[in-house]
Amino acid sequence: MSATITTEQGIETMTRTIVSHLRDYRPRSAWDRGVRDYAIELVDNLQYLYADDFESPAVVERALLNGAQDWQQYSEGGCSLFYDQDIAERLCSPSELRRVTYKNGQIRDMANSRENWIDVQARALDQAARLIMRTVRSINTNR
Repeated sequence: MSATITTEQGIETMTRTIVSHLRDYRPRSAWDRGVRDYAIELVDNLQYLYADDFESPAVVERALLNGAQDWQQYSEGGCSLFYDQDIAERLCSPSELRRVTYKNGQIRDMANSRENWIDVQARALDQAARLIMRTVRSINTNR
């Protein structure tokens, strides 16, 4: 990468590289696949960073949060999926999906005994952000 590229080109190159690394990641479970999919979607939030900002994990995480205080607020604010069905389909294996689905096809309100689907999504988004941060750190180390 040339030192004279524009900031816009640097950001576009960096986000493409991040997405490429994320797509190369081979998840072993439905949960990990869902986390990876969230991570790929979250990369769009990085388009307004400066190229140098990728060096600071705190700046990257703030950009990923897109104005929210934390992943719970991000999830509750509708910045990601907001239908229980969509969240369950993204994060559950087929057998888990059958277990949380009523006979009439409706998804249960609670994903488990402690969390509703928005809480589960917030947890997955947090893991997706950490996956992005590890990817950015790896890319920066290999430059």
